[in-house]
Amino acid sequence: MFLPFFDNLRRAKVPVSLREFLAFLEGMNAGLATYDIEAFYFLARAIMVKDERHLDRFDQAFAATFSGLDEIPAEAVLNAVDIPAEWLKKLAEKHLSEDEKAEIEAAGGFDKLMEKLRERLKEQQGRHQGGNKWIGTAGTSPFGAYGYNPEGVRIGQNESRHQRAVKVWDKREFRNLDDSVQLGTRNIKVALKRLRRWARDGAEDELDLDGTIRATAEHGYIDVKTRPERRNAVKVLLFLDVGGSMDPHIQMVEELFSAAKSEFKHLEHFYFHNCLYEGVWKDNRRRWNAQTPTWDVLRTYGSDYKCIFVGDASMSPYEVAVPGGANEHWNKEAGHVWLARARDQWPSHLWINPVPEKYWDYTQSIGMIQEVFGADRMVPMTLAGIEKGMKVLT
Repeated sequence: MFLPFFDNLRRAKVPVSLREFLAFLEGMNAGLATYDIEAFYFLARAIMVKDERHLDRFDQAFAATFSGLDEIPAEAVLNAVDIPAEWLKKLAEKHLSEDEKAEIEAAGGFDKLMEKLRERLKEQQGRHQGGNKWIGTAGTSPFGAYGYNPEGVRIGQNESRHQRAVKVWDKREFRNLDDSVQLGTRNIKVALKRLRRWARDGAEDELDLDGTIRATAEHGYIDVKTRPERRNAVKVLLFLDVGGSMDPHIQMVEELFSAAKSEFKHLEHFYFHNCLYEGVWKDNRRRWNAQTPTWDVLRTYGSDYKCIFVGDASMSPYEVAVPGGANEHWNKEAGHVWLARARDQWPSHLWINPVPEKYWDYTQSIGMIQEVFGADRMVPMTLAGIEKGMKVLT
């Protein structure tokens, strides 16, 4: 039954081997994660993911394989004849309070437990609105839709309202960009090549074929000449906006990120959310406890770096204009102050925007960032836009 899971992992380019898959099956046969879907998820992930860069691809393959596993109707489970009693007990325990379970255990154990569960399901035949006990809508129960519970599971709702619903393998709020994604076209790489500049420096460890031929002809014997290695002299600093309104643009940004990683030997990247503030980060899973002070970035990377921001620049104007305007924390200094510092530190700077250019005039914050960077320093994330941006940077 797990072969489709293995197939989806390989299709998602998670480098899982047959040996690892067999180890996963051995763990399941040993009963390491029989009745707990979260334990099942973590067991599979621990065995079959060897590099954290593949975690997001694993999550996508897991969701594609087991989507809906946690939403099987309870009545269907009760009527099933081939499900172990322990599974039914686990289901019942999810719907009963601790007091109810203690009362039922004292009254007769598992049989009474199942009877109570059936009663609970029969009592709730219609739609339930509000409250904190039943499966329904607009309440605080951890199950249902259009309500609020900080650790809830959303059921029957097409979109998130509070951004708090939790399902372990689908929680992808701020995920790291996959730098190994396969590009849909080589044209992005071609566009980025315009920025590359080659130079020779360092130890003389590369054969100078032309110089060797010339010296040999002049001296009448083989005279081997070497020269410093030819290297890519361009240094790029990449700031990537993640989360929120950037989610629809993930694939396009990943393609750009992947191309940049392959084209520039000296590439450093940091993540930010909406606007640049006093902290940036390298790993979105540790964005709150492992931030890098923006001042450190400004002091570390010299003015010879090419600075590229990638983001939709779409936010509340307060996030750019005033202290305390950030939507996730209190920022002592306004976003435009930090953007101006970045502009001054790296004169060769650019903002690449995935929002189509024809819509820019409808978003005030886009115009505000253009005022800081310069109108010609913001380009759309199209091939033509990237080519234009590379010319601006050179």
